[in-house]
Formats: sequence, structure tokens, C-alpha cells
Amino acid sequence: MQESPRRDGSDGSDTPPEDRRPTPGGETMRLPVLGGGTRARTGTGKGGGRTDTGGTGGGGTAGTGTAGASGTGRTSGDGRRGKAAGTAGADGAAGRGADSGSTRGRLAKKGGSGTGDTTATGSGTGTSGTGSGSGGGGVGGGRGGGTNGSETMKLRVPPQLTTLAEGPAAPPETATTATDGTASTDATAGTGRRRGPQRKGLIPPGLFQGDLLLSWLPLAVAVVLWLVSLPFVGHRTMGDYGLLDRMPITFYLALAVLTCGFLLSLRRAGTAYWWPAAYCVGLLFALKAVPAVLYDAVRYPWASKHDAVINQLLLNGELNPYREQSGNMGAYEQWPGFFSLNAAMVRVFGVESAAAYVNWAPIVLGLLMMPVLVVIYRTFTDDWRLVWVGVWIFQAANWVGQDYLAPQGFTFLLHLTVLAVVLRHFVLPGSAGPLRDRTLLDPVAAPVPPPTTVRQRAVCIAILVPLIFAINASHQLTPVMLCVSLVALMLTRRYRNWGLLATAVVIMLFWDLTMGRPLFMETLGTLKDSIGRLMENSRAGYAGELTGPGPELAGRANIIMVLSVALLAGIALLARRKLIRSALPLLLVSAAPVPLFAVNDYGGEMLFRVYLFGLPGAAFFAAAALVPAAAGMAGAAAGTPGNRRRTGRADTRTRVTAIALPVVLVALVAGFMPSYYGKEKMYYTPPAETAMVTRAIDRAPKDALILATTGSFPQALHRYEKVEHWFFAEQELPENEKMLRDPAKYLADGIPSGVPAAIVILTRTQDVYSAGEGLLPPGGFDELREKLEASPLFEVIEDHPYGVVLEYRPAGAAGSRSGGTS
Repeated sequence: MQESPRRDGSDGSDTPPEDRRPTPGGETMRLPVLGGGTRARTGTGKGGGRTDTGGTGGGGTAGTGTAGASGTGRTSGDGRRGKAAGTAGADGAAGRGADSGSTRGRLAKKGGSGTGDTTATGSGTGTSGTGSGSGGGGVGGGRGGGTNGSETMKLRVPPQLTTLAEGPAAPPETATTATDGTASTDATAGTGRRRGPQRKGLIPPGLFQGDLLLSWLPLAVAVVLWLVSLPFVGHRTMGDYGLLDRMPITFYLALAVLTCGFLLSLRRAGTAYWWPAAYCVGLLFALKAVPAVLYDAVRYPWASKHDAVINQLLLNGELNPYREQSGNMGAYEQWPGFFSLNAAMVRVFGVESAAAYVNWAPIVLGLLMMPVLVVIYRTFTDDWRLVWVGVWIFQAANWVGQDYLAPQGFTFLLHLTVLAVVLRHFVLPGSAGPLRDRTLLDPVAAPVPPPTTVRQRAVCIAILVPLIFAINASHQLTPVMLCVSLVALMLTRRYRNWGLLATAVVIMLFWDLTMGRPLFMETLGTLKDSIGRLMENSRAGYAGELTGPGPELAGRANIIMVLSVALLAGIALLARRKLIRSALPLLLVSAAPVPLFAVNDYGGEMLFRVYLFGLPGAAFFAAAALVPAAAGMAGAAAGTPGNRRRTGRADTRTRVTAIALPVVLVALVAGFMPSYYGKEKMYYTPPAETAMVTRAIDRAPKDALILATTGSFPQALHRYEKVEHWFFAEQELPENEKMLRDPAKYLADGIPSGVPAAIVILTRTQDVYSAGEGLLPPGGFDELREKLEASPLFEVIEDHPYGVVLEYRPAGAAGSRSGGTS
């Protein structure tokens, strides 16, 4: 019979007019639809009726429906099992998938009326008897024609059903039949009652199903395991391996579950990028928050000198950049920006000193750095998986320990921020050239940012000047790193900005020749001895060799981590050459700090600084070596020449990276632990030791001389503006071996005459540090202490379980007390 017109003016078909195609009797055809599926195919059914077969969705296959009897029918299909059951002559099958759709149709018969309702669960479509279904990737409908063509199925597919994969299911639509003027249907499958508004529960729908469950459950389990492990961390009883053997098994299980959850979250990174972000935040806390939560003292004893500078600002309200300071503290007063900021923060927070929050600095800086990295990475790729794997690798490979409460961590964040703005907003007009042609780029490469005019770049420079000035006011080396990075960008046509480079150089020279002039001129005087000495400049720390199980393991892990990241980045340079073409500026910025090895050793820290400044780019390219599958799939879908060959290579890379990606991520997290915590015994100082040092320095008169083996102990530079310091073991090991032959005489000869007092402070932390860094031979610290205590030139002022305090007595004074000889 002839179908009656629809209320919306359509002809009642389930395909738009422009998509209708005539079909021969008994034949079927498929038409493409939105969402990656296929539209229903229509043919002639047995007995003169029409039979439609649902199209395929993005996640499953459609069911088919036939009708062999008149009356009303209700069918429900379970997309997970692919089964259906009906009544009064309707049979069908629902597709398989992950999402759900619910539809309604209507049935009209000569002399009667009836209703039908179909529910299909799955991203595919399923119909049975009457109705239509929607899936994550396509739209399908089903119709059954009665025998002799006496029944007609009328179906309307709402436009909401034509959604992309993983889109929300469309709500059912109410339809009313009037062929005989008797029946109506609603969302309750033909009950004749309208469903009232439903109250939403506290638990989001689907929270315990499918991909959503796999997104949040590993993160929750990892958090619980990490919290459970905290009371069992033995940070007060550390041995030779630092915290490595003091972490409970639940801590390592938390890291494993976190890594697995991150890998699962990558499957939905394109549509739910917040889940990989949550796992990256979780990794940051899991790896670096243990000292912040548990320690009752400042981690890294040398961080206490930064607290000393902040206290100096708070107490005196001024600095003396041109006055010579002991312990190389003059450099901090010549670059006081970071310390001034923290002095203001201490006042704002109302805490006693910066020590109240110093251990949280790695967490805060890591959180602030994460969005900056995302902006930089998104400049060169549209693949969210590649972005978040790069962030994960950066977090796991950032073991270098430069993100504590120090100027270098703060200025490194500002440095990356400046580069992010430059990469996004300083593209010169007409400089992209062939990079605008997508066929020449990696399929996941991001388009080159739009070019900017001279006026726009001038505005950006004005915005960046305060950041560049803050970098120069806070640190000595970071301005140099920024300038060499801008010079490296000049090698590309895209970022040849002379104005920005000139601005950065002028600000750097202005500060170096004014506030920082004393140290700047001193450094220039040493360049003639350090330029070209690559081996000496690339050494780590002082001249000693790491000794002890923990430090030796940490040293080997450091080397392996550096080589691993470099190897992965090198693989990307060979395997993802098209991506490298568009991401060349990031590659140049990463390699720019390397030539500084030929200039200076920066007090034995140049190796760490070059690694840190090159790590963001290296992490991105290492991730590119591990996440090539999207490129292969995109290339195959594009229909480019040589598609079969590319598809074969892509399939091979996909299989390899399916194994390599989890293995590498687990290995990097495992390598972080000894690199970061292997020497933890020298980083944690009991509060009793800190109190002993503070008492000793507080008793010292003004202009007294404080002697210690090294400055790496808590409160070493307490009252640095009032006392002098001599860290006599910070020299080559052979010199220290000579010193140990007669340490009392060695120290007495080095103490200037006329000092009010000379106080020797020997602590447990100095013992651990000097042995671990190889400054003293094994047992050398105990030998030093015994000889000084036995010498008549030194008197024990305080003997403590964590150390000893001695005061130098000139030979005459010692003789008068003991009645002995000089």
C-alpha cells in the first residue's frame, strides 16, 4: 500500500531524499552515512513487502528484521550477546558494540493498529520487527513487510542518531499512528503511558562499564596503593641504597598499576585527553611527593642555603651584591629575583620560612610545566597520544634533581614558557613554504601556526620582556640557554626574528654588566682555561668518583637513562623523517645547549643543565619513536600512492610498538627510582643534626670562620652574611689524601690569623656525602674526626650522635691549658 506522508513533511523513508536510490527487485545497496557506518539497504521482501537491513555502525554489525505476522511486537536486543527475543511475530539480532541506542517505530495494519519498540545496545545497530537503532559509528534501520504486502512499517530516524563514534545515544522519539485512528506509542515500548522525568543519580551512567571503567579504576587503585605504602617507607633508617630498599612492595605496585592505566587511557586520548593528563599528574605525585609528605627536614641539604638568602632578605630587607660573600653566596645576591619572590611568598603565606614548603617545589613546578609542554608538543603534532607519551617520558626521565626550590627550576619554567610563545606566535609570513602541503608531512603533524605581522610580533615581544627580565634577574646560566635557543631557531626560515634575539641579548648583557658584574667578570677570566676542555667540562659534581652501592647504582642508572632517551630520539629521527621536517625547530632547540660543554663546566653542573634543557625535545622525539601507529593508519586512510607498501610498514611498526611502548615506559619509571632515590641517604638530614649545626653557628662570633669538609649539609650557610666559610675537602682526591696525613696541621696552616674564632663542624651528612661523591677515601671521614679530636689544636665543643663541633685553639692557648709544648 502507499505510505502516508510524515508530519515533518518527509516521505516516511529512513534516508534523506538526496540519498534515495531506486533498487531492482530483490537487490540491495549500501549508502555512506555520517560516522563511518553505512546506511540501511532497501530491497523487496517476500510476498511483495519491503525488507530493510540495518547498516553497519562504527563498532558492530547491524541486525535484520522480518515480520511474519500482524499485530504488535516488542523486541529488545543485547549488543553484547547479539541475541534478541520478540513477541507476536518479530525476530532479529542486535549488533555488537560499546555504546547504546534506543529507537521506536510504528506498525499499521488494515483494520487494526499496533506499536513496536526496539532497543539495541552497542555501537552497531540492531533492529527487530519494527524500529531503528543507532550506534557509535553509523545509522541503520530495519523494516519487515507483512505477507501479501498488507502491512507497512513506518520509520523515522532522528538526526541525533547520526553521531560520531562514542557519541551519546539519541533519546527515543515518540511516534503516533493514525491509520485506523486508535493507537499511540511512547518510550515505554507501547504501554500507552508517557515516561516522566527521571531523577539523575549521583553516579554517572556507565561509570562501571567498558572504557570508562578502565579509565578511572587503575588510577584509583594506584592512589590507594600509594597512600597505603606511605606509613611503611623507612626514610629514617636508610642504608646504602637510599630509599630503594625502604619502599614497600605496594609502592612499586602503585607505579606498575599507574603505568598500565596510562597505557589504557591512550586508547581514548583523542576524545578524552583528560585521562592521560590525570595519569601524568599521578605519576608526578607518585614519583616525587614522598619526600614532601614524609620528610621532617629539607630534602637536599644544599637547598637550605636558598632558605638562608630568603631569611636574609626578610630580616634585613636588603642585599649586598657587590660585597664579597663566603660560600659563593655573592652570586645569589647578584641574581636575587627568585629569592625576592619567595620572600614575598613567605609573607603572604604567613609561614616562618621557605622551609615550610621547600619540599613541595618539584610538585608545583612539575604541575606548572605540564601545560607548557602540552602547548609546545601540540605545536608540532595533532596526535594526543604522542603528546601525552612525551609528557610521561619527560616526567620519568626528569631525575636530574634541578626542580627543587632553586633559581634554576624556576627559570627553566620561564624559559620553556618563552619558547612556547615563540613557537606559536612568531612564524614569519611566507616562511612555511612546502610545509603547508600536508602530503609532504607526517599524517599526525600539526599545521604550521599562522604567520604573524610585524606589529603582532612586536606586541608579543613586549609581553615576553617581563619574563626574559625575570629570567635574567634570577639565574646566571638560563639567559645564556635562552639566547642560544633563539639563535638555533634563527637557522629556520619560520623563526628568523632578529628583534626578539636582540632583546634577549641586550637584557642579558645589561644585567651581567650591572648587578651581576662581579661574578660575570670573574667567569670571563676563567674562560681561557676552560674553553675547549670537553672532558673536564662534562664531568659531574666534583672530581671524585661515586663510591658505595647506592651512589654507584645511581650513577649507572643516570647513564642508562640518558642513553635510552637519546637512542629513542635517534630512532625517531630515522623512522619519522616527515615529522622531523615539521618539528625541526624543536629539534634545534633541544640540541642548542650541547655546545656549551666546550665553554665551561659551571661548577661541575654543566652536564646536568644541558641534559635538563634538552630533555623536553628529546622526550617528544622519544615518544614519536614509540607512537607511530596513528601515522600509519592515517596514511593508509588517506589513499596516498604506495598505500599497500605503507600499510605493510605501518602494520609492522604497530606490532613492534605494541610491545615496545609498555616495555619502555615501565623501564623508564624503573630507571627513575635509582637515579632519583639511590643517593637519598645523603639528601635526608635528621632534624637533630640540623639543630646541632644551627646552635654551633649561632654561638660563633661575627667574622668567625666555619670549617667543614663540604658545604652539602643542613644550615651550612646559616648567617652567611656574618661569618666566613672554608669547605676544605672540596678538592681533588689526591689533595685530600695528603690532608688526611695530618689534618690538624693542614687546617691550622689554612686558618687566617686574626679571626675571632675558627669552628669545625663535622656531621653525619658530610660523612655520607664526602664518601658517596668520592671526595674522601673509604673510612677517611672517621679518620679525620679521630685525628682532630685527638689533636691539642682543637677542642670538642659539642659531641653529638649526628656529629661533632670543635673549636680551633692556637698553639699558645693549647699549651697554657695543658701545660704542654707548642
